[in-house]
This record gives sequence, structure tokens and C-alpha cells, in this order.
Amino acid sequence: MTADMLDLACRAVASPRWEWRAGMLTSHGARCLGRDLWVDRGQRVAVFADPNEGEVPDLTDAATIGCLLALVREAWGDPHASASWDYETNGQVVVACSRTSRWVFRDRQTEAEALVAALEAAP
Repeated sequence: MTADMLDLACRAVASPRWEWRAGMLTSHGARCLGRDLWVDRGQRVAVFADPNEGEVPDLTDAATIGCLLALVREAWGDPHASASWDYETNGQVVVACSRTSRWVFRDRQTEAEALVAALEAAP
């Protein structure tokens, strides 16, 4: 991950609405299996007392992005929340929004950035 993505991942973990979900991948290559159970690069299973200690999510991983979207939907109480490209700006802006238009986060460069902004701002 780039330094910007690492900073974004740190922001996600710092959010009060953050929690590790089964399927998420850490920046160090461990996959969360649920509760405190992890597979580290397919080699071993480990149990961590505090999964947030020193770990951040890999926000380039598709499963992790899907779990982040689920966290945003739960945080806002909106099962239709989504992130999409704003094609009026030639695909340069990502918009995270609610079906009911209760919230919109514009001018984000990636889907992960839009979803982290939505998670941070959740009530």
C-alpha cells in the first residue's frame, strides 16, 4: 500500500465505528476469520488478544472494501448506502451517498477514501 493508503487505513481504525470483520485483510497479509481468529498468509492460524494493536486494513483488498461498506451501512442505518464514480467529472471523484440522500461525501479520489470519510462522520 502507498503511504496515503496507509494513512487512510489508520484513519479507518481510529474511527469509533471501526471493527474488524471476517474476510478483512491486514496490511501485513493476515486475513480475519472472525472474532480473534486470523490466518497469516495461509501458513498459520493465530489468536490475537487485541487485533487492532499495530494492524491496519489493506484498503486495496476487495473483501476488505466490502466489509468497510458493510460498516458504513450499519453505522448510518442505511442498507442502500454505496460509493460510486461521479462520471460528470470524468471519473475523478468518488461519491459515497445514501439512497435517501441524508449524507454525501464528494471529492474523494478512491472508493476507500469515500467510505472512510462516511465511517468517520457517522452519527
